[in-house]
Amino acid sequence: MPTGTHDALPDSRNEEVQVWINGSLLPRPEARISVFDSGYLVGDGIWEGLRLHQGKLLFLEQHLDRLFHGLTRVGIDAGLSRSALTQAIYDTAQANRMFGGVHCRIMVTRGIKKTPSQDPRLTVGGANVVVIAEHKKANPTVKRQGVALHLASVRRPPPDTLDQRLNCHSKLHEVMALNEALAAGADEALMLDTNGNVATCNATNFFAVVSGQLWTSTGMHCLPGITRANVLAIASRFGLTVRELDFAPERLEDASEAFVTGSFGGLTPVNRIGTQTLEPGGPVTRQLSDGYDMAIAEY
Repeated sequence: MPTGTHDALPDSRNEEVQVWINGSLLPRPEARISVFDSGYLVGDGIWEGLRLHQGKLLFLEQHLDRLFHGLTRVGIDAGLSRSALTQAIYDTAQANRMFGGVHCRIMVTRGIKKTPSQDPRLTVGGANVVVIAEHKKANPTVKRQGVALHLASVRRPPPDTLDQRLNCHSKLHEVMALNEALAAGADEALMLDTNGNVATCNATNFFAVVSGQLWTSTGMHCLPGITRANVLAIASRFGLTVRELDFAPERLEDASEAFVTGSFGGLTPVNRIGTQTLEPGGPVTRQLSDGYDMAIAEY
């Protein structure tokens, strides 16, 4: 059984979900994209993940900002406005009789190629847009016990190589880092940048409590997480000292707590970094987790 921040409780309803593809709703077994799709051929696409809670798409505007910024950066026209894409997500949820406890993944690729190639000029037609909504609730056991991190040898490249602030389809280096972590008996990978500073985890943003201060990376080598941004704002409101800085992994020897953040799992405690054990869910983690839950309730 998989463990980690994306471990979801099983739900048989997902076997029959309808998937939105370019304006059509299709049963899961029939939801297909051509093998000539740019995303399949060369990872040419941008995606987004967000939650449906009590009938509302949480932090929708922030997610749309990130998605459309990424599309602009890589030169993809989704062919849909923000409002049209929002309606597509809600239509998908409604077709599946969903109200809460749902994770939605939006994928936009450059479109179909007339022959396998990187060249965007060989794209035939417009972008492919897919919305997958699934009944997905985070496993409470993971939240309670925390996750173990392995310091991966695979690094996060700088913005002028492959900008990690873009949520692009190409996630191969994160997969390689995660494979390394799993082989080491951990749940997820803690990744460094090319200068040897802590950057992020393979699929979540990383925080540590050091000398009573909340530390996280500068954000130059990681996805600008929506949950990360909310946690930083909540921490400031609570009067915590927040530092976005470069720091070597050795500095984590002084950490009293650590946690990771993501749209699916929210805040998840860390119980181990390499051989260093940590008490999962310390006072700062609990305070921020409660604050995040309140932000969701008030959204």
